[in-house]
Amino acid sequence: MPTLSSLLQYFLSGLTNGAIYALIALGFGIIFNATAIINFAQGEMVMLGALCAISLYHLIPSLPLAFLGGVFLVSLVGLVFERLALRPVRDPAPITLIIITVGAAVFLKGLAMLLWGKEAYSLPSFSGNAPLYLGAATIMPQNLWVLGLTAFLVLVLEAFFRLTLVGKAMRATAYNLRAARLVGIAVGRMVQLSFGLAAALGAGAGILIAPLTLGVYDMGTMLGLKGFSAAIIGGLGSLSGGVLGGLLLGLAESFTSGLISSSYRDAVAFLLLLLVLFLRPQGLMGGRR
Repeated sequence: MPTLSSLLQYFLSGLTNGAIYALIALGFGIIFNATAIINFAQGEMVMLGALCAISLYHLIPSLPLAFLGGVFLVSLVGLVFERLALRPVRDPAPITLIIITVGAAVFLKGLAMLLWGKEAYSLPSFSGNAPLYLGAATIMPQNLWVLGLTAFLVLVLEAFFRLTLVGKAMRATAYNLRAARLVGIAVGRMVQLSFGLAAALGAGAGILIAPLTLGVYDMGTMLGLKGFSAAIIGGLGSLSGGVLGGLLLGLAESFTSGLISSSYRDAVAFLLLLLVLFLRPQGLMGGRR
């Protein structure tokens, strides 16, 4: 029988993973709101964020500079990707754009393999490796950084969309593309900004998780799929739904690994995805469609 301390340990581990999934899910939701497509290159933004930050840290051993530099570089990748790969498409049907994002994911993974090889690279923890004790459970300082920065980024994102003029313009574009264009909003610029913002969130998730799991060229594939699952579970396009879906998915994975078997860790994400699609296709926080 599992003890209280082991259940608490599973809970803390699940919260950490869930926070990462939530950030990735928010990226999916932002782009879906602006374009009604699924950006399957979002997982590669996570990978690029981790590897760029690691490379920058080796050049200039400063974690704040590596974090900000990695987020900035990957944001540029997101902006350039939308401008060069998606905007020139003559037939902007959703399925066409989705296929382009799949191709971009394959391209970015191959490019990362050429640049960084197949080796795994490490990034130091943000504040040491001495474990902290919460009763009989232990938690690493990096886990607290993941939870704290994720909460901070979610609050900043919510304030950006509700209080800033650009954020309101992006929301208007998401609600009604034609009406936003009629009132003078630069819709193309808002769409491009959504790709840059989603790439920044993905990069932040990759940098936060790099000290825990190492950075490698193919790390984004599974993280992207789980972030997509979290977005669907919570409600694609809903910020609060993305956070809820990510946390639920992280907790489900952790308790499944601890109480049943780690072999089912990855399967539980897609099992939850299927259950939500069958029982509530709009997601837990999504409205009727």
